Amino acid sequence: MIEWLDTIPPGVIYLVVGLIIGLESVGIPLPGEIMLVSAGVAASQGVANPVVLGIVAASGAIIGDSVGYAVGKRYGRTLLGWLGRKLPKHFGPKPVRQAERAFDRYGAWAVFGGRFVALLRILAGPLAGILGMPYRKFLIANATGGIAWAGTVTTLAYIFGVVAGQWFHRFSWAALLITVVLGWLIVRFVRRRAEREDEAELEAAEISDETEDPDETGESAKAEGSEPETDAPVR
Repeated sequence: MIEWLDTIPPGVIYLVVGLIIGLESVGIPLPGEIMLVSAGVAASQGVANPVVLGIVAASGAIIGDSVGYAVGKRYGRTLLGWLGRKLPKHFGPKPVRQAERAFDRYGAWAVFGGRFVALLRILAGPLAGILGMPYRKFLIANATGGIAWAGTVTTLAYIFGVVAGQWFHRFSWAALLITVVLGWLIVRFVRRRAEREDEAELEAAEISDETEDPDETGESAKAEGSEPETDAPVR
């Protein structure tokens, strides 16, 4: 991807980066972060301006999330159910449940921090609209999260792009192997943690279903106590 970015004008790079990040933020599963990292590395080689790149990425994230919020608020669960059937990996019951749990616990912080998480980066806008988060609160969290994410990713990609360019000439195969192994370990860790949380939640739900409601238990006890006593048979 970096080699492809080297062949196109800077203006087209900004347009492509902003468009892909914006569409991803609306709720379409696209590699927005990978595109931004690649563009940041390309900027380290003088292909694009990193400041302009960061501004475009942040704008795409904020606008895309706002559009996703509006879509989620208007069409809600119907659209989410349709996407779950078409793209179960990204919008199935399990990923949606994980995103909803994050929103229930952290609210606006889920919108801010979700910009740094692949799953929430796609679902943050639509879910905020579906769950009825006030738009002003959403916009503040969305804007600050988008700026922080775009600035951090662009800066790191630019800085390490320069370093990586020097290292790859000396240790290209070793650097590639280390990158692949680290990425694989991170993915496995995140997946296992999510699976454990789902299993714990399922076990808690099963236990609560098996446990009788105290009110119902009390009512049944009262009903049993109110039954008239029958006379013992006369011998």
